[in-house]
Parts: sequence; structure tokens; C-alpha cells
Amino acid sequence: MTRSCPAPAPALTVLALALALPASAASAAAQDTPPFTVTPVADFDSPWAMTFLPDGRMLVTEKAGQLLLVAADGAARRTIATLPVSSAGQGGLMDVVLAPDFARSRRVYLSYSAVGAGGKGVVLARGTLSGAAGAEQLTRIETLYRATPLVEGDGHFSGRIAFSPDGRYLFFTAGDRQKFTPAQDKRASLGKVLRLTPDGAPAPGNPLAAQGFLPEVWSYGHRNLLGLAFDRAGNLWQQEMGPKGGDEVNLVLPGRNYGWPHASNGSHYDGRDIPDHRAGDGYEAPKVWWNPVISPGGLMIYSGALFPQWRGDAFIGGLSSQSLVRVDVDGTAARKGDQWRMGARIREVEQGPDGAIWVLEDGGDKGEGRLLKLTPKEREG
Repeated sequence: MTRSCPAPAPALTVLALALALPASAASAAAQDTPPFTVTPVADFDSPWAMTFLPDGRMLVTEKAGQLLLVAADGAARRTIATLPVSSAGQGGLMDVVLAPDFARSRRVYLSYSAVGAGGKGVVLARGTLSGAAGAEQLTRIETLYRATPLVEGDGHFSGRIAFSPDGRYLFFTAGDRQKFTPAQDKRASLGKVLRLTPDGAPAPGNPLAAQGFLPEVWSYGHRNLLGLAFDRAGNLWQQEMGPKGGDEVNLVLPGRNYGWPHASNGSHYDGRDIPDHRAGDGYEAPKVWWNPVISPGGLMIYSGALFPQWRGDAFIGGLSSQSLVRVDVDGTAARKGDQWRMGARIREVEQGPDGAIWVLEDGGDKGEGRLLKLTPKEREG
């Protein structure tokens, strides 16, 4: 059962644990304590993603298919839609993003995994937030796009959504569904970053159509893409889970091949080697990689005022690493920053209207996952 915290909880200080992580970039900087405090705000059943409405309220997705409208203080919430998801394994209701023209259109974009002829796949959908304040529902829900082919299995759906800064295009991630070879298949949308119109059609001018790829494909050779975000300069950043090692942060460039499953800085789970990324191999190498893994969840590029020292940097939720990870972004280059132990699997990272950092825990055996607000720690003395 979902529930709010009964009263504002006292701020908790989270101890940092900087891990020595060999990589092509600098190791995470060590520090004793993080410069933020953590305040629990609410509890959800296996939450997956969140976004803020202009009035400070939140939309939160839960794995089982519920879209929740949540008060700014987390004290109240309502289910405003239930999507027909397949929630086995890594499936469920996933991302939620407002349309660039939400103030006028009231449109909300969602992704989820669903069953169809031949198997399962990730779906991009859109609905309209309708009704009077306090009684809104998500109505006129329509399917815009389905990744193909549908295949059996319950892993690597991906399903992250990001709009281009000009609002003209929607970028959508489709994972390789643990099938490996579709990531290199020209006639599959699996293992790809896709560029669509806001109505879900292939965007005109995509770079690989002339080479026989599906017309929606923007880049390929990806594995499980669980984070996607533009920075202020318009660069598109993406993070994805590697196999046994080799989690990645990538700068997504049009038409590039990111190598999976032919190149990875990790290995197969059975111990078989995969050639590492190397200069001249024809594959776009990650800007940052981890071995051992962090199991990256959500990705956010910070632009707020509360933590000015981190403006422009990327924040990543760590699942198996139970951490919040900062990547220092400098133009089109990136290197490891900080890694803070959070004590729970972190699924989502989002920036609040006031510049606070918000994170969603993935949830444990009982499906519970807290919503946490991170604010600057007050200096002593």
C-alpha cells in the first residue's frame, strides 16, 4: 500500500562512501560526508519515475501501472490513470515527462512495457491532464509508438523520454531486450536511441534511414538505456547498464554506433570476454565508464541555484550500488565526480522547482520506495 510519511521527517544526513572505481576517466573524489541533507517526503510502491508540474505538484509512476498526482509536500496523492502494463521482471509503467507546451496542451508522455503479438515491448503513450484542480485525471490516452520487434522476456525495456530543447523532437530509448544482436540490426528499433515527432512518427532527417535503418533511428549499438537528458548547450547525454562491468555515460551523436554487443568495457555474465572500446574500432566510446558497476538508473543534468558548484553536472541513480553518482560535465567531455552511499537502490533523480535534488528509491521486497529531497547542508559554527 502506498502511503505518505505521517509527518515531516527530520532531515537525515547520509554518510558518503567514495568508491575507488577504475575507469578511463578520473576516479570518484573521496569525501567524508556529502554537502546535503536528506528529507523523506513520501512512500510509494516500487516507483520508477517522476516529474514536476508547474504548480509544484508531482507526477509519479509506479511499476504496477499507476500514475499518481502527488501534492508538493507529499502528504496527499491520487491515482489519475492506470496503464495496461506488463510488470513482470524489469517491466512496468516507466517514464513520465510533460510536453514542452504543457501549459497550453496539458499533455503528458509516458512509457511502459506491454504484451502484444509475438511477445513484449516498450510503448510510448500520451494523455491529457483534464479536470478541475484537485480532481484531475489523465484522459485521452493514446499509443504513439511501439518498439519492434516484440520478443519474449522481461528485461531491458529502457523507455526513457527527452524532448529536444526547441520542443520539436522527442527522443526515446528502446533497450536490446537482452537479445544482444538487435542492437546492431538495421530493421529493429531495439538497442537504439530514436528521434520522433511529438506525435510519435519518425522525425524527418534522421541520419541512418539512407543506410537502410528504420527511419526513426538516431543512434544504435546500445544495451539498456535508463537515463536520457539534454544539457543547457543542447548536448544529449545518455547512460546505460553494461553487462558484467562497463556501465556507461555517453554523449549521443547522430548516426553513431555505440558498439553493443561487439564492444564493451565489461564482460559477459558467464565470464566470456567482450572486446573493450579502443581507438579506431569504429564504435563511439563512452565518456565515462564503471567497473565494478554502479547499475545506473535515472539521469538528470543539474541547472538549479541551490547547488551552484554542480550546475551543468550529471546526476545518476545507482541501483545495485545503492548510491547517488555525480559526473562532472565540461562541454562535451565528462569525468567521474562524487559517489554517495544512499542505503537503498536509487531509481530516479530529478530537479525540483527550487533547485533541490529529488530521488526515488527503487523499493525493497515489500515494494516500498521513498521519495527523498536533498538540500544543501547548513554549515556549522
